[in-house]
Amino acid sequence: MKKRYFVMAGAAMVGVAWLWRYLPWSSKAGIATKEFEVTKTEAEWRKILTPEQFYILRDHGTERAGTSPLDKNYAKGTYGCAACDLPLFTSETKFDSGTGWPSFYAPIVGAIATSTDQSLFITRTEVHCRRCGGHLGHVFDDGPQPTGQRYCMNGAALKFISS
Repeated sequence: MKKRYFVMAGAAMVGVAWLWRYLPWSSKAGIATKEFEVTKTEAEWRKILTPEQFYILRDHGTERAGTSPLDKNYAKGTYGCAACDLPLFTSETKFDSGTGWPSFYAPIVGAIATSTDQSLFITRTEVHCRRCGGHLGHVFDDGPQPTGQRYCMNGAALKFISS
């Protein structure tokens, strides 16, 4: 009898988690209503982005930790939006957070926008490209000085331009 209740409760939790992103207060719903300098149809985005980039930038997905070559890239240069090429971060603000995702302690001024993300039953601050609205990752308050912030970005959402 207890096993049945456990299975039913687990199925309900999975269902709610899956549907959560379609509720009006989810991050995807909030950012989708904003106007951006660069706008394209879904079909146009799919033509210029890889399937993984589309999943992350347009569907607010997350790449698996440790899969991006940009995580361990410490060459001098700029990290731009993979969708619209807007410069977002510089190599001077990059650090090894040990999370498996490229991390920075500060963006280039005016390059990003943020929104509230409640997609995992917790409230997080989601980071977007301010020009095209592409989902980049999240920002947390556990980074190094001087800002104390950790911009945890999906490597597939970024392009590295060496300087």
